[in-house]
Amino acid sequence: MMRTLLGAVAAVVLAACASAPVGGDPQARVESGVIAGRVSEGVAVWRNVPFAAAPVGDLRWAPPERAPKWDGVRDAGANGVSCPQTMRADGKANTGGAYGPTSEDCLQLNVFAPVGAKSAPVMVWIHGGSHRVGAGWFYDGTEFAKDGIVVVSMNYRLGALGYLSHPALSKENGGERSGNYGLMDQIAALEWVKRNVAQFGGDPNNVTLFGESAGGLSTMAVLSVPSARGLYNKAIVQSGGGWYPPQTVKFKEDEGIAILKPTGLGPDATAQQLRALPADVLGGLAGGYGPYPDGVLMPETPSQAIARGRFPDVPLMIGWNSGEDTLMGPSPLPAATLAQIPPIAKMVYPAEAAQGDEALARVIFTDSLFGGSARWVAAETAEGAPSFLYHFSYIAEAYRPTTKSAGHATEIPYVWKMWTSPVGDVGEGDKPVAELMHACWSAFAKTGRACAQWPAYTKEGDQLMEFSADSGVRVGFKKAAFNAQQAIALPGLKLGE
Repeated sequence: MMRTLLGAVAAVVLAACASAPVGGDPQARVESGVIAGRVSEGVAVWRNVPFAAAPVGDLRWAPPERAPKWDGVRDAGANGVSCPQTMRADGKANTGGAYGPTSEDCLQLNVFAPVGAKSAPVMVWIHGGSHRVGAGWFYDGTEFAKDGIVVVSMNYRLGALGYLSHPALSKENGGERSGNYGLMDQIAALEWVKRNVAQFGGDPNNVTLFGESAGGLSTMAVLSVPSARGLYNKAIVQSGGGWYPPQTVKFKEDEGIAILKPTGLGPDATAQQLRALPADVLGGLAGGYGPYPDGVLMPETPSQAIARGRFPDVPLMIGWNSGEDTLMGPSPLPAATLAQIPPIAKMVYPAEAAQGDEALARVIFTDSLFGGSARWVAAETAEGAPSFLYHFSYIAEAYRPTTKSAGHATEIPYVWKMWTSPVGDVGEGDKPVAELMHACWSAFAKTGRACAQWPAYTKEGDQLMEFSADSGVRVGFKKAAFNAQQAIALPGLKLGE
């Protein structure tokens, strides 16, 4: 009995001191073993921590399994590799911020925690990159940790390795579905956080899931997965949209067959043949990747879940940037794109129409895919737990002579207080906006309420927070245009049962 009592006491002491520096480096005991990180500026950081087994061999295109255990102390002081993706030949960061080596053995995460944290709120980040590029290690959670928050950033399988659908892979699942492996990785990371984040001083019952672009869309997808309930308590969607057309397994399988065409493998290829393809070949295959309603893991689109009353009732923050049309590429836009402008658009957007078809096409893109859909999500989820709608239109002082709108992803360095980044640097004169946004995100993670000057959204009030050179609350922002976008978009989403 004495040995049992001493063992229990030792376990409590170990858990309480898990993130305390030992021999100069902070150690934490997670389910797979002990890891040693580093301390800087009062923040303990662990990098390259496996949350799942390497998805190689038979585990390629399979649900993630738990990471194997290790003996001794694993060094967690350096970044891990990125998942297979197209990298720049000059070694600089790609459009997802990633550079350096890649490997299929990439399912790892990074933890930033205040030294000595106890029951701290947790933020779990899903990076963007069109589900094709990017890495969790790129994002520095130091500033959030200084605010008393434990931050976790993850890798997940990308491109064909993360989202390929194919008849041979569906057959392995009893003919039900294939694809969504990257989504499974994101859920596995959340499960790991639930089981292990207390070892870093985090509260597993106060978790905010957040992401941008593909990460925002992924956040919406996770929220529409019934089996993921209980793994998060709040959510933030940055430029993740809100209107998602339904896609069938057959559609995704046909898409997967087309994606594989450059490899010489067709619809009759076996799973064994698919798994024999080199990772670098698969990582470079172009295609339309991302989570979709497979009827099993993800029964319906997030739009359908919201409309049908099956979306989780948790505090939600959602918004978009004024220049999301940077995703369309530089001017001039192709004539085929301009030809798709509906005649009614000139009535909805008279000011842009007066500027020409290019301006009209760009505002339609931003409002339909991001602005109008974000407002719809905020409105439909406003009952119960609060929803907060934002619009980011701030342009850094250094870029104002050549830039007229806030491009896609340019809010990220302001949210994270990362003064330099591939999407733009934050100068001294820009820092007040970064301080405000970072404070609002931190407050939401701690309490489920945004900063004091930002009210929750209501249909009647139709209010949002605009982050700009003159930040503040706006009422009825682009109301007529968003109403028109909504009237056009909703019938195609198949929101009924």
